[in-house]
Amino acid sequence: MAARLAFVSVVVPVYNERESVRPLSEELLRVLRGLGRRTEVLFVDDGSTDGTSEILADLAASEPEIAVVRLRRNFGKAAALMAGFREARGDAIVTIDGDLQDDPAEIPRLLDELEAGADLVSGWKRDRQDAWSKRAASKVFNGVTGAMSGIGLHDLNCGFKAYRSEVVRSLALTGDQYRYIPVLAANEGFRVSELPVNHRQRPYGKSKYGLERYLRGFLDLLTILFVGRFRQRPMHLFGGIGMLFILVGVVICTYLAVLRLTGEGIGGRPLLLLGVLLIVVGVQLFTIGLVSEMIQRYHLRPQDEEARSRVERVIR
Repeated sequence: MAARLAFVSVVVPVYNERESVRPLSEELLRVLRGLGRRTEVLFVDDGSTDGTSEILADLAASEPEIAVVRLRRNFGKAAALMAGFREARGDAIVTIDGDLQDDPAEIPRLLDELEAGADLVSGWKRDRQDAWSKRAASKVFNGVTGAMSGIGLHDLNCGFKAYRSEVVRSLALTGDQYRYIPVLAANEGFRVSELPVNHRQRPYGKSKYGLERYLRGFLDLLTILFVGRFRQRPMHLFGGIGMLFILVGVVICTYLAVLRLTGEGIGGRPLLLLGVLLIVVGVQLFTIGLVSEMIQRYHLRPQDEEARSRVERVIR
């Protein structure tokens, strides 16, 4: 059993949610005030243009637990989350979407799971209240991501999560990589778990995300898998592929050399160009692997912040 989490920060990224922010703040404060802990709510206004900013300013002026982080323009959810994480002071951080579909009453259960030993608890919208097209796309997304990453969660894309503070300090989110936070955390050795949570229909407005986000997300997944698996050993990727290319190129060129020695002409064969090209590209990839290893080892220092973030505890 882990130590009790005394200070809870709730980070709420919002963009054009003027109808939702006030009822959401009321629900959040009601739940948080019943926890018996220090709490704060950080609304991150991602460049709203519909009057959300003014409502949030009023809430911050009237409720001491509420603070607002206003971004200069709409930068996207990843930037909004990172801004909220930087300002959060709690030793536990909860993220919840601002559209009222996530139920704040689930927050105590998420915190209990953290205190039971998890470092990150991801919500699972088991009974998802969305259109069938979104449910189907999400199912494919979760299946593909789980198969490629090895993270066996049902709902990687759920924005309702609870983290220990050291987890969010280790994150560097860009693009649409917020969808893969459990993968990033698992790559850093944090304990990731999942908890079914209540999901509600959206009462106001419409979703800001379409199906195209899954296409962009696939490229982010490839980036995360590469960084997670080969950041500390780039030579294993570039050098391995390079050696394979060189080997195939040498085999092709050896075969053509034998043909030439037997008197056959090889100057007009496309296979000759392919063999030489494979050797040249293979040498380039191998060289990239060596340079990457040199860069990685140069920047690896015991006092580096990244190295410190991976240490769970020191026992003397």
